Amino acid sequence: MEANSDLKIPLLQTSPEDAAVRTVMFQIGDIKCASCVNSVESAIKDLHGVNSIMVSPLDGRAIIKYSPKFITAKNIKEAIEDSGFGVDELQEQEISVCRVRIKGMACTSCSESVENALRMIDGVKKATVGLALEEAKVYFDPNLADANKIIEAIEDAGFGAELISSANDVNKVHLKLEGVDSLEDVNIVMSSLEFAAGVNHVEFNLTEHIVTVNYEPDITGPRSLIHFIQTASSGTKMYQASLHTTSGKRERDKVDEIRRYRDQFLFSCLFSVPVFVFAMVLPMLPPYGNWLNYKIHHMLTLGLFLRWILSTPVQFIVGKRFYVGSYHALRRRSANMDVLVALGTNAAYFYSVYILIKALTSDTFQGQDFFETSSMLISFILLGKYLENLAKGKTSDALGKLTQLVPDKAYLVDMDADENVISETEIDTQLIQKGDILKIVPGAKIPIDGVVIKGQSYVNESMITGEAKPVDKSPGDKVIGGTINENGCLLIKATHVGSDTALSQIVQLVETAQLAKAPVQKLADHISRVFVPLVVVAAFLTWMGWFVPGEVGLYPRHWIPKAMNAFELALQFAISVLVVACPCALGLATPTAVMVASGMGASQGVLIKGGDALEKAHKVKVVVFDKTGTLTVGKPVVVSAVLFSDFTMEEFYDMTIAVESSSEHPLAKAVVKHAKKLRKKFGSNDEEVPDVKDFEVQVGAGVSGKVGERTVLVGNKRLMHACNVPLSSEVERYMSENEILARTCVLVSIDGKIAGAYSVTDPLKPEAKRVISFLHSMGISSIIATGDNLATATAIANEVGIDEVFAETDPLGKADKVKELQMKGMTVAMVGDGINDSPALVAADVGMAIGAGTDVAIEAADIVLVKNSLEDVITAIDLSRKTMSRIRLNYIWALGYNILGMPVAAGVLYPFTGIRLPPWLAGACMAASSISVVSSSLLLQLYKKPLNVQCI
Repeated sequence: MEANSDLKIPLLQTSPEDAAVRTVMFQIGDIKCASCVNSVESAIKDLHGVNSIMVSPLDGRAIIKYSPKFITAKNIKEAIEDSGFGVDELQEQEISVCRVRIKGMACTSCSESVENALRMIDGVKKATVGLALEEAKVYFDPNLADANKIIEAIEDAGFGAELISSANDVNKVHLKLEGVDSLEDVNIVMSSLEFAAGVNHVEFNLTEHIVTVNYEPDITGPRSLIHFIQTASSGTKMYQASLHTTSGKRERDKVDEIRRYRDQFLFSCLFSVPVFVFAMVLPMLPPYGNWLNYKIHHMLTLGLFLRWILSTPVQFIVGKRFYVGSYHALRRRSANMDVLVALGTNAAYFYSVYILIKALTSDTFQGQDFFETSSMLISFILLGKYLENLAKGKTSDALGKLTQLVPDKAYLVDMDADENVISETEIDTQLIQKGDILKIVPGAKIPIDGVVIKGQSYVNESMITGEAKPVDKSPGDKVIGGTINENGCLLIKATHVGSDTALSQIVQLVETAQLAKAPVQKLADHISRVFVPLVVVAAFLTWMGWFVPGEVGLYPRHWIPKAMNAFELALQFAISVLVVACPCALGLATPTAVMVASGMGASQGVLIKGGDALEKAHKVKVVVFDKTGTLTVGKPVVVSAVLFSDFTMEEFYDMTIAVESSSEHPLAKAVVKHAKKLRKKFGSNDEEVPDVKDFEVQVGAGVSGKVGERTVLVGNKRLMHACNVPLSSEVERYMSENEILARTCVLVSIDGKIAGAYSVTDPLKPEAKRVISFLHSMGISSIIATGDNLATATAIANEVGIDEVFAETDPLGKADKVKELQMKGMTVAMVGDGINDSPALVAADVGMAIGAGTDVAIEAADIVLVKNSLEDVITAIDLSRKTMSRIRLNYIWALGYNILGMPVAAGVLYPFTGIRLPPWLAGACMAASSISVVSSSLLLQLYKKPLNVQCI
């Protein structure tokens, strides 16, 4: 029994020494001598949680180690200031990131309230809240804040919060334990894990018997951790551990939320439908409804009494969520949908209660109750929320399909020294560790990123790269997790697992993009700030506008329905205005479209980094293309080599290989490969490369260095001119002849004299011409920006139909060209490989990194085109245009309901047509606006590429 009581302790009690230790660095002013240092140290060394302090008397720098569980960096800073010293700056500030799921947000006003609450937390640097995604991403200083403070702030604002992940979750595993029955067992298991190599931190949840371990993936992994736990067993005490996964929790939570709205709606209907029948249907069907007029006491009829009894549970049990939401909204000095619904339903309900009391106490009183209004209103709003959440669940379908590409199981094999398979075990995919050897049978999905070590096959990578043609794989080739092995059996070695895989990075990139707000969202944010207060004012003016003229007889008495008076008619109009003008749809217009579009883009190999990039891409009028690797295949080959001097061919090759071997440029690699091949042909089998001194890269021109006593230059004409190397007419003619053929000439100078040249060709991508033509049909002009010579660039431009050429420039020159176009008022997209073109990618309005392969985390680009295909440039721009068009249509739907609905609800048409919008019908219209906006966004799932070039 004593052991069981120990299990009720939520977490292990740890001492300050056991808590995580952090380091903070301060720059302290007014440190003049050792005495000052002693004063600072004595001021903080006795603070609870401070482990050590070192202060330099020379520069006033203080390095303090502390336990964040007991003290914060801010407390330490304040203690130093209290001792009379100034803390000028906080250096080396650490930034952590966490993602939090938020429950209960209904509109833009709610998301803004959460953002404001998060920004008020000391230490939070940036907070982004996604309404449609129902998530927040928070950047914070871990010395001042933590995930618990963030969750508390969200809950204090009136919303539910749950931690999805933190920066420390990248290499974290949760294990469910069996056989751990006492605190002694816990200590044994904890010790076995803490002393294991590669383990950083261990947490134990005694209530659920779950241990959470942070580890170094290069040293250990989940299987090793399970083994450590099992080996801690002794005697009859056996410990077992299994993987505890939280995957799919978000989907389960979404299903639970949809089910909850459905159940609330059905429960509400159980009461509101009879109320509606008693109030609106049976009175119109005499004699079937006559029994409702039976008087219980004075003027209180049976029908009125039943309507009150049935509507009360709807108002206070089902409608409790609106009261809670209103309380929290008003407490944070804002207003949202809950406030409008609570105002409208309370006005109808409590006025009806007043009617009931008057009828109960009077022999002559007659009045119209509105119990059906409050109950039906709540029912319709819940129906709308149910249908809206049902539709919202489909907005991330494309992303969900990506996450399901990884198989649940994998075959782990053990091999002997001769690389023969000696055993084969089926394991959970999440138990795979770096370095594992996995067997991939034909037709199976590859679970992780790795390298083929044995076997040959074709792999279908279309689900990741969008490339329809299967790719040949043999030993040494990389494979991507989530792709399908088509025919042969492969053995692969795991190189990237868990969150490091390409698929995980793609999913993370898209999820981050879905949280980022598009600039067009600002319109909804501005409107929502003032919208609800304006609606309340409009509702009050509507009530006044009907009640006062009705009392003084400014409009005919027959306008007022029988059994009603002017007050009641005015109240119905006011309630309708309150309900019909809810801003929910406005807040969903942009994020739902961005969610669907980013998911669809990812499924087709176009990764869009947020709403900002998505919005800018639709304005693009000029696309600047890099040449090598973008318009061309990116695998240059040497087609000829000539001598222009009395150097021998062998000397010419040796000098070229020596200097170009140190360069990473694709042209350099092609030249070195050709030179080595021909050197062997001339009888030299020496693989040794001569040493190079003073090697230097001349950006955008070539390379230079000293080989022995000789100065060697390898590069283009610009490099030769810069180094005063003369070009003979023979050299000029050779260059002109090749440049006309769209070939690049690489010149080699030895000791200030042209020794020879290489002619290099890089074939154009087969789809380039059609892509440029399609861009022109979209009203977009194109430019080449390259470091290559003008003649070669012009020849390529003429072949594919590009409008303008900007040649012989370095990477910074490309960025300057982009800025020059922007100065003319153009929105510019830059398409490059994301490495040499990074300055231009950053400078452009939209940077597109093409051919990224598995490297999806290119910081410089706004859009990552996973495939090495130019057609996705068109896909990105076209998807942006379609999305922005859909967002505008969403705004029309959202604002249209309000602009048209509010006047009708206020009774503008009533004097002329007799048409009025009852409150319950106004609630249905409000719900329909949100559903129509989400459904409109879902139509983006039908998106098809405008251009699909099949390359052979």
